[in-house]
Amino acid sequence: MEKVSLKQKFDSLDEAWVPKIVGELNGQFVKLVKFEGEYVWHRHESENELFLVLKGEVTICLRDSAVELREGEFFIVPRGIEHKPVARHPAHVLLFEPASTRNTGNVRHQYTIEPDNLQRI
Repeated sequence: MEKVSLKQKFDSLDEAWVPKIVGELNGQFVKLVKFEGEYVWHRHESENELFLVLKGEVTICLRDSAVELREGEFFIVPRGIEHKPVARHPAHVLLFEPASTRNTGNVRHQYTIEPDNLQRI
């Protein structure tokens, strides 16, 4: 058992939109991701997805609305709901989701990383 320094972990991240695993519990991964720019529209058919903004601001675009998140705020996208994260400036985000969740859900994209290929830091 070790404590985790989110600051140190984020300092080690170089690329935007590349999630890294920092913890695992009860079949769930805790992931850190730097957001910058626009992601891809996608949905997760079987999984809910939690976005917790630790630094910066993020917009979770939904087809009929948008959720603005500031530091210390989170939003859970329910399974099956199409969404697209956007960060106009670099942001640090913690994701909490089942270990089987593919980052781009139902879409194949240049950002796609299969769950088995996720790196632990």
